Amino acid sequence: MAETIMNIVEQSNFLDSFKSIIEPIANEAINKYGICNVGLSGGSLVNLLELVLPKIETTWKNWQFFFCDERIVSYDDPESTYGLYKKKLIGILPINENQFIKVNTKLSANEAAIDYEKELKSHFGDHLPEFDLLLLGLGPDGHTCSLFPHHALLNENKLWVAPINDSPKPPPSRVTLTFPVINNARNCLFAISGKGKADILQRIFLGDEDLPANRVKPTSGKLHWLVDTAAARNLQSFS
Repeated sequence: MAETIMNIVEQSNFLDSFKSIIEPIANEAINKYGICNVGLSGGSLVNLLELVLPKIETTWKNWQFFFCDERIVSYDDPESTYGLYKKKLIGILPINENQFIKVNTKLSANEAAIDYEKELKSHFGDHLPEFDLLLLGLGPDGHTCSLFPHHALLNENKLWVAPINDSPKPPPSRVTLTFPVINNARNCLFAISGKGKADILQRIFLGDEDLPANRVKPTSGKLHWLVDTAAARNLQSFS
């Protein structure tokens, strides 16, 4: 059963609070295992991490970045999650491209999913990956990664990485981690800000099982919510 940790903060404290969650998780992983394996998501999270990660005191060479999902577009396409992180983080942080375990987007979604699962196995072995931290996004429809409401992939329990060719949000072809991998993480973190997320957050905390984000329940890890007061406006009874 997931341990859920709720942090509701003023917008002025949001970035510092984000740092205060990530930093000890990363450094504990480095101290224990010699490496911190992090899963990245796209969207607004990219801009947040551009501001937060440079504040973190850590041994950056011991971080390894994976992708919770990726769009099947070239790395120089504005829709490429890796492309955005490369532009935003390399040169700002003392990291290099080799620390990013990328999805091969020259392949089809089906081939890229198979290839990325092989990449995960080369890093984690044949047992289910146990990420130190998955940084997850939340869409207005409640999707996370590229797991969308009412989609068949919500029930995928064999593949670690699955293709999707009919994404309701463009671009249509993507690959995504599946819930067995997500829920095997040591820590999952949603960082949510702005009044535009207030209604979907309320639905999540009311237990709406139609929302993929509500299925993020780490089996033996921790689920962290960092929410600013604007996004938490409907959550008074949950705080």
